[in-house]
Amino acid sequence: MKILRFYILYRLPIIVVLAGLGALAHYYKDPITAWICYSLAFISLLLYFMMGTMRLVQEAVSEGEVDKAMEYIKMIKFPRLLLKPIRSGYYMLQSNLSLASDDLTGAEKSIRKSLQTKSKIVGDVTGTNLMQLGFIQLKQGKTKEARQTLMDAVKAGIPDKDSKAAVYLQLCSIEIQRKQNKIGKEYFRKAKALKPKAEEIVKQLNMMEKNIHRLPG
Repeated sequence: MKILRFYILYRLPIIVVLAGLGALAHYYKDPITAWICYSLAFISLLLYFMMGTMRLVQEAVSEGEVDKAMEYIKMIKFPRLLLKPIRSGYYMLQSNLSLASDDLTGAEKSIRKSLQTKSKIVGDVTGTNLMQLGFIQLKQGKTKEARQTLMDAVKAGIPDKDSKAAVYLQLCSIEIQRKQNKIGKEYFRKAKALKPKAEEIVKQLNMMEKNIHRLPG
C-alpha cells in the first residue's frame, strides 16, 4: 500500500525517470529495456491524467482526514481528462470538501459539474447529486429552489433509504413553513414508512412526530 501511495504521489517524476532510462537504454542499443521503460512511462502518463490522485482522496475522506483529502484533490490539475466515472466522483467529493470548509458557492459549482458528467459504468447518480444540490441551496437560503431540486431528486431516484428519508423530512419542513401542512404530513409519513436506521434521521423523525400531529390540515 505504501508503494502504491508513493507511486500515485510521485507519478510525474517517475514518468520522467522512466523516459530518461528508456532514452539511455536506446542510446546504448538495448531496445527491449528501452521499450519496457517507454511503455511504463506511457501507461503512467495515462494513469496520471485519467485517474489522478482520486484513490488517495477517497482514502483520506473515508478516514476523516479532510485536510489531506483537500491536499490530494488539489493535485489533480486536469479534472476534465479524468475518466467519466472518476470525474463524476471527483466533482462530488470536491463538493463535499467545499461544504466541509463552508464554501457553499464552490460546493454548488462542483455538484453541478458532477450532474453534467454522466457515466454508464457507475450508473445514474442524478438523484444523489440533486439531493446534495438541494441541501446546499437550503444552506444558501434558497428555499424555493431547494424545494424543487429535492423534489426532482426524489423523482430521479435516491437508492439509499436513509438519504431518501432525510429528503422527505426536509421537504416536510419546507411545506410546513409554506403553511402546506397536509403536504408536509404526507412527506412525513413517507419518511417514516422508509424506516430509516441512521441515528440522526431517527432523532429528527421522533422530534417531528411529537409536534406534527398538532398541526391543522
